[in-house]
Amino acid sequence: MKVVNMKQSTGSGSLKAFFDLETAEGITIKGFKIADGKNGMFVGVPSEQDRNDKTKYWDKVLMSKELKEELTGMAMQEYSKLPGA
Repeated sequence: MKVVNMKQSTGSGSLKAFFDLETAEGITIKGFKIADGKNGMFVGVPSEQDRNDKTKYWDKVLMSKELKEELTGMAMQEYSKLPGA
């Protein structure tokens, strides 16, 4: 897998960047994000807002803890290459 199409967020909030993930099979999953939370920077997976409870979001991509840690490392490395990151 590899991080592709990383773009810095233009807003002033906690959202820092958007990116896509390309698998070894050539499948591209769009909509990942890097945000700055109360416990530091983290990678957020694509999610969808709950129709009944507007305060809840559901992850659209599920992965193991180990895979998420690998993705986070790769994404942070790519993010550090962006100007002003």
